[in-house]
Amino acid sequence: MTSPGSGRRTLLLMLLPALFVLAVLFVYPFIFGIYLSFTAKDGSAFTLSNYIAFFTDQRELSTIGTTLLISLPVTVLCVIAAVPMAYFMRRGLKHEKLVTFFLIIPITLGTVLIADGMLTFYGPRGWFSQLLRLIGLSPALVHNRTGVIISLFVQGFPFAFLMLLGYTSGINPDLEKASMMLGATRWQTFRKIMFPLMAPGIAIAFCLNFVMSFSVFPTAVLLGQPAGPTRVIAYAAWQWAYEKMNANMGSAICMIMAAIEVTIIGIVLAWRQRMYKGASIVGKG
Repeated sequence: MTSPGSGRRTLLLMLLPALFVLAVLFVYPFIFGIYLSFTAKDGSAFTLSNYIAFFTDQRELSTIGTTLLISLPVTVLCVIAAVPMAYFMRRGLKHEKLVTFFLIIPITLGTVLIADGMLTFYGPRGWFSQLLRLIGLSPALVHNRTGVIISLFVQGFPFAFLMLLGYTSGINPDLEKASMMLGATRWQTFRKIMFPLMAPGIAIAFCLNFVMSFSVFPTAVLLGQPAGPTRVIAYAAWQWAYEKMNANMGSAICMIMAAIEVTIIGIVLAWRQRMYKGASIVGKG
C-alpha cells in the first residue's frame, strides 16, 4: 500500500519538469525585468528614474490612453457578440461543427496574415473599398485605429465565443425550466438566472481578450499608424529596448503594462464574484 508521503513525492517529481520550464520561461524573466526597470542603463543602484521619465513624458504617457482606447472597445465588442451566440448555441445547433470550423479559421491564420489580408481587401485599392466608393462611401478601414480594432475583433471573437460556449453548455438546464415554470419570461430568466451564472465565463473571456488586445503590437504597426494614433504602449517598450537600446526603460514600460492589466483584471474578477453571488442567492431562494 502506498503511503500519502510517497504519493506526494511522486506528484512533486512529476511536476518538477513543468515547474522548471515555468521558472525558466516566466518567473526568472519577470523578476529580471523588474530588476532592470529599477536600475539605470549604466547599471547604477536602485532608482525610479525610468518610471519618472515615463510618467513625465507626455508622448510616452499618452500610449496608455491610446492602448486602452483600442483594447477596451474591442474586448467589450467580442464579449457582447459572443454572449448571445453562446447562449443560443448552448444546447447544440444544426451544422454546429461547420459554424465552429469557420470561427476557428481566424485563429489559425495568425496576426500577420490577417493584417496582410485586410491591407489587400480593405486598402484603398482593395475590392471592398472600391465597392464602397461605387455606392458613395469612402471610409478609411486601414492605417488607423479602426483597422486595428477590426483585426483584433476578428482574432479575439472566436476565443471569446468558444470559451463562453463551453462554459454556458455546462449550466444545468433545469434552472431555466424551473424559472419558466415559476412564471418568468425568457428575458427575466436570462437576466436573473443565466447571465449571473455565465458571469465567471464572461469574466475569464473578457480578461483573456483584454490581455491579448492590450499587448497589441504587430497589428498596430501593420494596420495602424505607429508613429501617430496607434502608437501603443507595447510599441513604445519595443522602441526603447531595441531602437534606443535602453532595456531598462523598456522593462519599466512592460511593468507598467503588467500593472494596468492586473488592475483591469482585478476589477473584472470583483464584478464576477458579485454577479455569481447574486445568482447563488437567487438559486437558493
